[in-house]
Amino acid sequence: MEVLSLAWRTDLARLAQSGSEVEHHPAYVVVRTPQNPTFRWGNFVLLRRTPLLRDLPGLAARVETLLPGLGHHAVGIDDPSAGREDVDRLRQPGWRVAVDTVLTADRVLPPRQLQRSAVVRALSGDRDWSQKVALDLACAEGAGPDYELFATRRAAAERAAVESRHGAWFGAFDGDRLLAGLGIFCAGDGLARFQTVQTHPEARRRGLAQALLHHAGTHALGELGARTLVLVADPDHHALDLYLGAGFVRTERQVSAECLRTPTRR
Repeated sequence: MEVLSLAWRTDLARLAQSGSEVEHHPAYVVVRTPQNPTFRWGNFVLLRRTPLLRDLPGLAARVETLLPGLGHHAVGIDDPSAGREDVDRLRQPGWRVAVDTVLTADRVLPPRQLQRSAVVRALSGDRDWSQKVALDLACAEGAGPDYELFATRRAAAERAAVESRHGAWFGAFDGDRLLAGLGIFCAGDGLARFQTVQTHPEARRRGLAQALLHHAGTHALGELGARTLVLVADPDHHALDLYLGAGFVRTERQVSAECLRTPTRR
């Protein structure tokens, strides 16, 4: 299946780089991440269009057939122009629907105020990557007891992608302590995708995320040869203003739906 959405196209590229299995069919794509089965957006089905109303009752069974034995059913919709009617049709009992904002930029504006409280550099070595897991845990509000294993597995996959030269993971460090971080990965066709922008709760409002965005964006447009930077954000999160202020513009919407059978992770 030819994937149209910038968000899903870059998602699939990033997942493949991290060791996930991406299986294309004429009308859908199946993504499997056997090494991290509780990673719901590493184990999902991407559909070309929103299912018709008559097909929705069988959606969970269809996903279960393609991805058996998981604690969740997750479905993406590869339709950047999906309207409100399509989204509302997905809001069936037991399903949670998300409509995220897809942002793009051909450059990232520098921070208005240069922060000197931390050093921005690429993660390197076991200590840095273990701190990346610790940062995940510090930023995961309300996470369950299984989250640390999920975060450890995800970090291992991200590190493998970095060490295979598909991208980079940058951190803002105060001495040896990681305070904030994000990833940037090539996705083909001149695209580069930002991943997991995080700042430790104790280090927010210091301009660290702005400094990281600018540093990583400059790296992607230079060293990685990207022409377009892609970032996906929750439209109701305060970080959206940060991205818009850094020069990103709203380009698409990314529609997804999930039915949780047991607690799992994004």
